[in-house]
Amino acid sequence: MSKNRLVYLPLGGAGEVGMNCYVYGYGPADKERLIVVDIGVAFPDMDGSPGVDLIFPDLDWLKARKDRIEAVFITHAHEDHIGAIGHTYADLGVPIYARAFTANIGRRKLDEYGVGPKAIKTASPWPKTVKAGPFKVGFVPISHSIPESSGLVIDTPTGRVVHTGDFKLDEQPLVGEAWDPDLWADISKPGVKALVCDSTNVFSREPGRSESTLGDNIKELIQSADQMVVATTFASNVARLKTLADAGRAAGRSICLLGRAMRRMVEAGVETGVLADFPPTISPEDALDVPRGNLMLLVTGSQGERRAASAQLAQGKYRGLKLKEGDMFLFSSKTIPGNERGVIRIINQLSEMGVDVVDDNSGAYHVSGHANRPDLQTMHHVVKPQMVVPMHGEHRHLREHAKLAEAGGLQSIVAVNGTMVDLSGNAPKVAEYVETGRTYLDGSVQIGALDGIVRDRIRMALNGHIMVNVILEGDEPIGEPWVEIKGLPEIGDSKAALVEVLEEDLNQFMMRAGAKTLRDDDKLEDELRRIARKTAQSEIGKKPEMTVVISRLN
Repeated sequence: MSKNRLVYLPLGGAGEVGMNCYVYGYGPADKERLIVVDIGVAFPDMDGSPGVDLIFPDLDWLKARKDRIEAVFITHAHEDHIGAIGHTYADLGVPIYARAFTANIGRRKLDEYGVGPKAIKTASPWPKTVKAGPFKVGFVPISHSIPESSGLVIDTPTGRVVHTGDFKLDEQPLVGEAWDPDLWADISKPGVKALVCDSTNVFSREPGRSESTLGDNIKELIQSADQMVVATTFASNVARLKTLADAGRAAGRSICLLGRAMRRMVEAGVETGVLADFPPTISPEDALDVPRGNLMLLVTGSQGERRAASAQLAQGKYRGLKLKEGDMFLFSSKTIPGNERGVIRIINQLSEMGVDVVDDNSGAYHVSGHANRPDLQTMHHVVKPQMVVPMHGEHRHLREHAKLAEAGGLQSIVAVNGTMVDLSGNAPKVAEYVETGRTYLDGSVQIGALDGIVRDRIRMALNGHIMVNVILEGDEPIGEPWVEIKGLPEIGDSKAALVEVLEEDLNQFMMRAGAKTLRDDDKLEDELRRIARKTAQSEIGKKPEMTVVISRLN
């Protein structure tokens, strides 16, 4: 009989920030029963994934083992943890468990795919547990920048694993549950084999600050404004939304929410009871009739997203509302690495309008939702695990967190996406490596990162495109070749039109080509491609992407 083992496998979120997806398995090697923790998304950028709508983990490894998956558990409702459940539900088709607020958000996502509400089962918090094959899983409340975030207690025949999810140690989070060290110490009393732990802020050396420290600063700022105030933050940070809305209301302002994601989060918070006493809001249509000095907009787009309300306002108008000189725009958020360019673009557009932009360089208007280095040490001390497996972070975060754990006398390992770790023994060890990747949502179609589609799009963006068209009857050209160009200069170094130079060189080749070449489509295409690229290189110093269309009259 094969020996049972307990394994951990990140498919996303380990070696990167975002796109979280983690697998736990128990059983004989290659026959383990599996559970999945989180299935999130990452967001594209124009440099690496132009035109792509969303990015989520490649689940081919899971799909091939679909009959061994017991359930999916979602720790909280941030997009990088729950955003892909609608896109992947049909592939996995197993029950999804989440707490009430997260389940509310998840059901809205599944509804867009025609999946009924029963697909997500609402789980109660610890000490209640969910039986899933050889696993018993409990949701343990912990503070984060979204309500009802939970770590997971994962009990297995080999021992207890604690998966923190995203967390911070906030004893006064305003909305959602506070960090309760006694609760976490209690779940750790039976002994914890492995702590799989958030690593995002491991380089931040000061203890994390509470959400409750921001209220007075934000109130003072909004009360100082004479004209319209606009504030943006993460739509999911409903505690911050309430702080902002309360401050606006205290200053005598009507509150208007702009952006579907923000409205959806507030609605979910109210429906599930985690967001109490949120100030009344008005519609964008009613906001048009409110004097500017009595209006506050809470808008999506804190990360520079091109389609969000912030970007639309910066470009001129959104839902009939316009910014004017002297208005104030507050970024109550931290810019995620990689999003700086989009945020700066919006800030500059606002500045050109004469809008006063307030960002968070001072730290007065935003606190992180992740545990800083001293907080991670506190978590290690409270849980007292046998080993620490860092997750949720770039490679440098995972490596630094592993070093931190080892300095505290704990076993650790750096396990990036695709690294299957055996947790069965007294120290973590690599069991095997699994091929992982990314899936792109491109419009309404899912494509693989290695399919070449995005690569070709990038190459066309960098190099431009030439289309060559020729018509033949037998081995005789009919007319001259004609050329169309996209994304290329119209005039080359010869000061003649690029299209005309290309067509002349291609026509000369066609006139002197032998019958054997003209009858062979593959050989003819290769020659036309070579000549066009050579001419383009000579004329404009580039070798564009090529499409050659050969039409034959039979």
